[in-house]
Amino acid sequence: PMYNERYVAQRLIDAVCAMDYPPEKLTIQVLDDSNDATMAIASTRCGVWLERGIDIHYVRRPSRDAYKAGALAHGLLQNNAELVAIFDADFVPPRDFIKRLVPHFQEDDIGMVQARWSHLNRSYSALTEAQAILLDGHFVNEHGGRAALGSYFNFNGTAGMWRRKCIDDAGGWSGKTLTEDLDLSYRAQLKGWRFVYRPDVEVPAELPADVNAFKTQQHRWAKGSTETAKELLPRIWTQPTLSLRRRLEATFHLCGNIAYPMVLLLALMMPFAVAKRYSIISWQYAIVDGLMFVGSSASLITFYTLAEKSVGYGDKIFRRLPLTLAIGVGLAVNNSRAVFEAIAGKRTPFTRTPKWGDRKATRVDPAYMLSANWQALVEFVLGVYMVGAMIIAALNLRFLPIPFMGIFALGFLTLAVGSLRKAFMRLNVSQPAALTATAHNSTIGESRQTAADHG
Repeated sequence: PMYNERYVAQRLIDAVCAMDYPPEKLTIQVLDDSNDATMAIASTRCGVWLERGIDIHYVRRPSRDAYKAGALAHGLLQNNAELVAIFDADFVPPRDFIKRLVPHFQEDDIGMVQARWSHLNRSYSALTEAQAILLDGHFVNEHGGRAALGSYFNFNGTAGMWRRKCIDDAGGWSGKTLTEDLDLSYRAQLKGWRFVYRPDVEVPAELPADVNAFKTQQHRWAKGSTETAKELLPRIWTQPTLSLRRRLEATFHLCGNIAYPMVLLLALMMPFAVAKRYSIISWQYAIVDGLMFVGSSASLITFYTLAEKSVGYGDKIFRRLPLTLAIGVGLAVNNSRAVFEAIAGKRTPFTRTPKWGDRKATRVDPAYMLSANWQALVEFVLGVYMVGAMIIAALNLRFLPIPFMGIFALGFLTLAVGSLRKAFMRLNVSQPAALTATAHNSTIGESRQTAADHG
């Protein structure tokens, strides 16, 4: 599936068409909901591979209903293949991907196999390095741990393979939440299907290089998981076949983003708490603060260090770890808004995370640079608030809380300044010449065009 991915569409199509798998057993669908130059790029490339004998279909829909979930459901209507591999536009699957995952489906109850993400542009900036560390922690420790313990884990929306029967049995793709992958994963596992995680199969992908795109992606994930929790937790807790351990683990998994409002509350209360406590018994609270900071930091440092060592980046972890932890905390405003919107039932569209390929920001169409909003100003104010609290603490010789508050200040200011800087850059980037974005049926054959172009 893809939507307005002109900078990466051809790369994915070429990678998938180069898969090492018998061509008579492989059908490729390019599910394109785009309304920009991506249409011409993708349809032309499909035509090139079609002429080379690849069974590739350029598929469009009359409308973008249900966003990615709708595109995937529409694609299933065009084909009856037993197994379905899914890749987002910014991924570059290895040639042996299919051959390495297919054998798992010899067991009849295996419904999905998930590969591990790696990162094409890890070293692009400090932001992408921090994202890589955060995602490595998720895929190595969280995914790996859940899979090893037999707990429920999820398809990550891409770089995985499904059994078609499993998708249908679970009720198919649904647009009720912003995380259609998480929603279907839990519905399938509640039906008794088993999932397999392959951390040794790496599928490189592009990380958002733009701060606002990163925040948009995180907002979608946080809101979607909370929406999924609202949808499925009643079913999880009333299904008699589930053990208490699985119910608790599923609850922690789906409700994990509720921690962000708590982090935001902590940030607001921290300066007052420090002032009040140190006015009572200074040395006792100093010891408590020191132990809490060391304990919480040590657990996070261990978590991410082990993950980075596992993927071969252990020697570089300490250079970027402070900023990584700060960005995780700095997302409190962004993801708290997502959680509250989900709880309130506010519906929002599926906003794509634009990718730039190997281009720098100055060479990117402004349409592929998301704008900032009021949230960046809130983050900036909170960052200044924490800096002020640090100064007051230092003037009063209360040094132990300063590193803790410093993490908050760094996180809020990094995201705020990054958002505002990108917003100004977006205004200053000149609009490139318009490109014709008409998908021509003649390029790929009338029989390959499954729906009228979407306006």
